[in-house]
Amino acid sequence: MGFFSKLFRKKRRENTADDWETLVYDRDDVNFKDKEQRIGYVKNCLEQIAEASRETNLLTGEYSQVTSYLTDMEEIEALPEGERTELNGIAKRLVSLEQEKAKYRDKQNRMADADYYRLRKQEDELQEGIGKIKECESYGVKIKQDLQRLDRERHAYEYRRSDLESALNNLKGMALIFLTSFTLCIIMLLILQFVFEMNTQIGYILAVGTVAVAITVVWMKYMESGRELDRVELAINKLISLQNKVKIRYVNNKNLQDYLYMKYGTSSAAALEKLWIQYQQEKEERKEYAEAEAKTEYYQKQLVGKMTNYRVVSPERWIGQPEALIDKREMVEIRHGLIVRRQVLRKQLEYNSNVAETARKEIMDIVGRYPAYAAEIMEMVERFEKEA
Repeated sequence: MGFFSKLFRKKRRENTADDWETLVYDRDDVNFKDKEQRIGYVKNCLEQIAEASRETNLLTGEYSQVTSYLTDMEEIEALPEGERTELNGIAKRLVSLEQEKAKYRDKQNRMADADYYRLRKQEDELQEGIGKIKECESYGVKIKQDLQRLDRERHAYEYRRSDLESALNNLKGMALIFLTSFTLCIIMLLILQFVFEMNTQIGYILAVGTVAVAITVVWMKYMESGRELDRVELAINKLISLQNKVKIRYVNNKNLQDYLYMKYGTSSAAALEKLWIQYQQEKEERKEYAEAEAKTEYYQKQLVGKMTNYRVVSPERWIGQPEALIDKREMVEIRHGLIVRRQVLRKQLEYNSNVAETARKEIMDIVGRYPAYAAEIMEMVERFEKEA
């Protein structure tokens, strides 16, 4: 077993929680005639004193602070009724202001800061922007309706043009049939006249008359359909030209609309208008929150000033818990917590004080048992105290 592990070993039994807190000194295996072992043992005792002193300094500060808090509470509770009423009035205002601020902080679906600050930069032109977007959207709907109407009219004219072109082809066919029939009829009449020596004069008159009437009717129909076809094609060309103009308007309006969407960071006038309404509400709420913050700071200064006059050591501490000043149950709970904390600190202080005292007694006992090394050991103690 190593030397340093033997200096403060526990009794040879199963460790318990009490064993871990209790120091046991064992010199049986220490040879005090050996300088290294002697100095090492004393040094470890001094290190225990130093560790206990450091911890005691830290605990003393905390203990003093907790004690001052309890003293402040006694000072506050001992105030005359009039002064306490005035102090409670300030505390009630602080509690009320904190509730207002908490209501804003806890609000669901609050406007994102990015949206808020973006709209704040565009605040002066936002309503005008909403109007422009609405105008673009409304105009875009009308243009689409016009394009759809023109497209339907053009398709109707194209369908009529197809009918007329078909009718003209049919009339051409009819005229060809009539001429072919007339030619065949004349040939037959010539055969009857010259081969069979028949009188075909009436036949010639009927054939010529019939084909003349038929060709005249076909020609009139053809000319009428041709004129209507010219009118239909002219109408189609006008519709195409008009469609092109409307398409130009549509593209320009669409581009302007897309630009406005991009400028105001929205997808529609309705969405931007909703955001604008939300912004106005948010602006008012943030204004109220800022006013509450300013009032809170004002009343906090008043509270600190009043408590300073009442010999309260740490008035700033009550800024964060004004409800304790107006609610006795809250004050009792805080006092109980402080008392428990002080008890724990006192126990820790006593423990470290006992550690330091036990280590000092151990050193003085060694001085008494080994007087030959007393001067050396006391010199170590004095040097330790100076460094500490």
